[in-house]
Amino acid sequence: MYKTGIPLCIAPLCIAAVGLLTPAVAQEKQLNCDDHEWNSRRSNSCEMREQTIAATARFTIDGRTNGGISVKAWNRSDVLVRSQVRAQGDSDGDAKATAAQVIVHATGGVISADGPSQKTWSVSYEVFVPRTTDLVLTAHNGGIHIDGVQGNIEFTTSNGGVHLSHLAGQVKGRTQNGGVHVELAGVRWEGQGLNVQTKNGGVHLQIPAHYAAHLETTTVNGGVHSEFSEMVLPRGKRDVSADLGGGGALVRVETVNGGVHIGKIS
Repeated sequence: MYKTGIPLCIAPLCIAAVGLLTPAVAQEKQLNCDDHEWNSRRSNSCEMREQTIAATARFTIDGRTNGGISVKAWNRSDVLVRSQVRAQGDSDGDAKATAAQVIVHATGGVISADGPSQKTWSVSYEVFVPRTTDLVLTAHNGGIHIDGVQGNIEFTTSNGGVHLSHLAGQVKGRTQNGGVHVELAGVRWEGQGLNVQTKNGGVHLQIPAHYAAHLETTTVNGGVHSEFSEMVLPRGKRDVSADLGGGGALVRVETVNGGVHIGKIS
């Protein structure tokens, strides 16, 4: 899941874009306290919290220093906020007491947390929102995962992978250290387009065979491989600009240090 304590570079995650989720998939809950990510000699505490709040047109979610963010669309008109609160301490009691002081705020379209400044703690989020919701997501040492949302979406993280799936609208984001996986769905990008960057991490694009978009992807230090026969890339070529299915909205994903793989979904 997401590591806390000393800032760490999170392993690459994945990205994807446009399509509809069934209610069963959209409501699947994955964030929990069953993992053992904190390999520390100190005592650890982890607890899950849930709260249902009213929807707003736009949500701003702040993962602070060590929290990851996952946002999933569902077919309800309210919002479910699941918070994974982690804390460390010199004893089990100290760790639990630290976690108890962490307060998750989820009002007015803003989701964030406060806690004791001299203690080690983090909050990661799994948030279920109506499909047409605008998002602003910020993390530092944590991944970003967005699934099924159609809106104006902005995100940034310093050390974390990015996984986007079944998205639409206008999507812009970046990570400094982390991989990017984009899986497109449907027959075209619905909305203004997608523009995502990473500096240190590979890019993996999954595109339906008969998809329509203007695709751009580039790398400075890394190779480019495509499974599309009509997208023949000369050896050593490190940038792609192609109109798929006659062209359409811009879908751009770029990296500086990492390879690019363009896969075809049959």
